[in-house]
Amino acid sequence: MRTVLISGAGVAGSTLAYFLARNGFAPTVVERSRGLRSSGNPVDVRGPAVPVVEKMGVLPRLKEVATRTTRMRLLDAEGRQVATMAMPAARGNEVNEVEVPRADLAAVLHEAARDDAEYLFDDAITGLSQDEHGVEVTFDHATPRRFDLVIGADGLHSNVRRLAFGPERDYVRPTGIHVATTPLGEPVDHPHDVLIQNTPGRMVSIHPGRDKALVAFIFRATLDGFEHRDPAQHKRIVTEAYADLGWRVPHLLDRFRAADDVFFDAVSVVDLPSWSRDRIALLGDAASCVSLLGDGSSLAIAGAHSLATALADGSGFARYETEHRARVLPKQRAIKRSAALLVPKTRLGLAARNLAARVLPNAA
Repeated sequence: MRTVLISGAGVAGSTLAYFLARNGFAPTVVERSRGLRSSGNPVDVRGPAVPVVEKMGVLPRLKEVATRTTRMRLLDAEGRQVATMAMPAARGNEVNEVEVPRADLAAVLHEAARDDAEYLFDDAITGLSQDEHGVEVTFDHATPRRFDLVIGADGLHSNVRRLAFGPERDYVRPTGIHVATTPLGEPVDHPHDVLIQNTPGRMVSIHPGRDKALVAFIFRATLDGFEHRDPAQHKRIVTEAYADLGWRVPHLLDRFRAADDVFFDAVSVVDLPSWSRDRIALLGDAASCVSLLGDGSSLAIAGAHSLATALADGSGFARYETEHRARVLPKQRAIKRSAALLVPKTRLGLAARNLAARVLPNAA
């Protein structure tokens, strides 16, 4: 058996572990958190990810935990409805497309993989040293071990990428957009509607989720001294960015400031000339983040399957990268267009977006 260490027990990591185990590998997954930990942000499982979750046999389970949203309602600064749009999964174009809270998606994939993979929670890689025969790995807590391959599936701020490829600043390109989320903590008035309120450069949304609504603040800004692990700083930044808005924003800001469970980060593109160095490779957001705006979870699932297949048939990292870059590059090129629709910069851009939403065929 060839041994593979996977850093990260999220969407990409557990999908990869599942398929490696079924192809004669012995996967070990190391996860910094004490247990599964992922945001409740809703994500789509669609396109190239659908046949993968069908192979895993988890699509029925994903449908059970899917959100129940059917439309998006676009609101102006005062909260008046200006347009509605059908949610992709409610349009009937792809019957197997589902929207799932990210934490539930990670949990379902972990359930599928856990019996055939070793999981090391509450630990992290501290050192990587490779030679022609394998990779020596040191950990925060576990004793040092040797693996045939190491895969970094540990997200935008990848520890494996830092250790094996270099500092984050060399490969991560912020888009100027930031996102903050937290559970709403109270019932919603419209359990099937996503409410989206825009002002130039700023967006606030309330997503009903499945059983726990989520508030999101998405805005354009240039931030100096941003630290992605500082919740107190995040709360100050979001409060300042939205302090002058009306509608329900003051109440939502109160919720955000009082919450223990908050997520905040810069929307970024990860761009490396190569996703592998000898026996170490990157997967998911660690290799090619298209966070928030580009089907990141679906791409992570599809990429994990491509990587497992390439390793199983002996074609290795090169085939995986060629195949998966063809999926990722169009999404990365479309980020500016996607951002312009989600968070228009100007009043004119906002008016054009709202007009398009009213006349497009998927208007609800």
